[in-house]
Amino acid sequence: MSPTVDELRNEIRESVGRYERVESTAFTKEALAAICDAVDYDIDANRLPSKSRMRAGILWKIGVAEEDDPESAGSAFRKAELEAVAAALRDDE
Repeated sequence: MSPTVDELRNEIRESVGRYERVESTAFTKEALAAICDAVDYDIDANRLPSKSRMRAGILWKIGVAEEDDPESAGSAFRKAELEAVAAALRDDE
């Protein structure tokens, strides 16, 4: 049985040193920044970019997107994107 979206988010959170969440929530800017760091997408940690910019950068760095265009990143990761992010983080371990 494939993991749920919530399970994938929590796996990703734990992979980057963030805390598992009991309730279903999207990633915070801080969690996205931690994922950016884990996939080597450079951001200014003193002034975090928009969530869409960070999502686009993450997808670009793991090979899901051809460029880091925030317009194409959408408002949240889709399940297939979460699966790709989790797999990329697993490969880095």
